[in-house]
Amino acid sequence: MSSPGSPLHVAIVGATGAVGIELMKVLERRNFPVGRLTLLASARSAGKSLEYQGEKVPVQELGEGSFAGVDVALFSAGASISRKYAPLAVQAGAGVVDNSSAFRMDENVPLVIPEINGEDVRRNRGIIANPNCTTAITLMGLWPLHRAFGVTRLVAASYQAVSGTGAQAIEELRKQVEALAAGQEPSWTVYPHQIAFNVLPHVDAFLDSGYTKEEMKMQNEGRRIMHHPSLLASVTCVRVPVYRAHSVAVNAQFERPVSVDAARDVLAKAPGLRLVDNPARNEYPLPLRVAGKDDCEIGRLRIDCALENGLAFWISGDQLLKGAALNAVQIAELI
Repeated sequence: MSSPGSPLHVAIVGATGAVGIELMKVLERRNFPVGRLTLLASARSAGKSLEYQGEKVPVQELGEGSFAGVDVALFSAGASISRKYAPLAVQAGAGVVDNSSAFRMDENVPLVIPEINGEDVRRNRGIIANPNCTTAITLMGLWPLHRAFGVTRLVAASYQAVSGTGAQAIEELRKQVEALAAGQEPSWTVYPHQIAFNVLPHVDAFLDSGYTKEEMKMQNEGRRIMHHPSLLASVTCVRVPVYRAHSVAVNAQFERPVSVDAARDVLAKAPGLRLVDNPARNEYPLPLRVAGKDDCEIGRLRIDCALENGLAFWISGDQLLKGAALNAVQIAELI
């Protein structure tokens, strides 16, 4: 690893995917000290070029020798790729930030949201995990409330954009909308049902419990990120026909009494979060408004009428940014 402040050799694994493209944009926008950029992807993408700082950068095929001289490797190509190649990157001397689920529950790998547990990067052994996108967005609102009132449990329902699945899902929704507008029958391959003008209560694979893997991430990852091993979370994850930005409806119970005014005071001071909560003027977080923005937005704050010391809220965030690329680059900045 180079000394702090010196130009770094940065590699992006999965560079041609939706998150890979966002990683390049975030690195450029935040003036990350990139001295050399290596773009890595599958064989079918090798030979393409992507633009970074006004120059064309060729995409190379990912291989075991791809990380020679790399200082920071940002992985966003799926868990199986990360399991195989992230240790090789570490062996080559790179610090790895992994966006997949491969290492999130590994006790030896910090799982980090910089605004919450940035100090955890100090105990990394070469790999730091980026959390699940829905978890990251939810915890941006839950964490400041937890610090003030002590969260014990939450019930949540997500409203997840198709870009969370990837570029093919974005294209599938677009084609379905066009087909239906033209009076034609839509087709689908990415999702098990039509997504246009529909909602699917199905994100990730189902477990024997009836929950999906995605739904359990809120509890499992939330416990690690917040250092809160007793946190309880019951979540229903839903895919909605939105191109970009996830939203989550949360009902949270706390150890100590909470009021709307006290919650607003806490949330208004939280980094990476904007309080948008004026229902009388129809002002509340919207995925259309947060798409492309770094900060998450939180609103619809109200006392939960079914829980003791309960608060309900609605939060929206760009899952390609705070839920993926932005958070990964923030971690790299801490490294």
